[in-house]
Amino acid sequence: MTSTIKATLEASADGTLHLPLPPQLRAGKFNVTATVEPVHSGNGATENGAAVSDLKGFGCLKGKIRLSEDFDAPLEDFKDYME
Repeated sequence: MTSTIKATLEASADGTLHLPLPPQLRAGKFNVTATVEPVHSGNGATENGAAVSDLKGFGCLKGKIRLSEDFDAPLEDFKDYME
């Protein structure tokens, strides 16, 4: 059984996030995949204080995004279609 849980969590003092589970999911082990993104407040800043306006404009992410060396290498799964 796969379930999707969407929650806004606040970090504990030790820097951990605690995800409350519904009763039907409280037993067993789970694989968890998480996407962590800051919650934006209404004043143009993220909760950690970085201004959202700092991320606007051409080239604002220069040097922050990297592709792996083999990004455009042929994929093994598609080798039958590439001949």
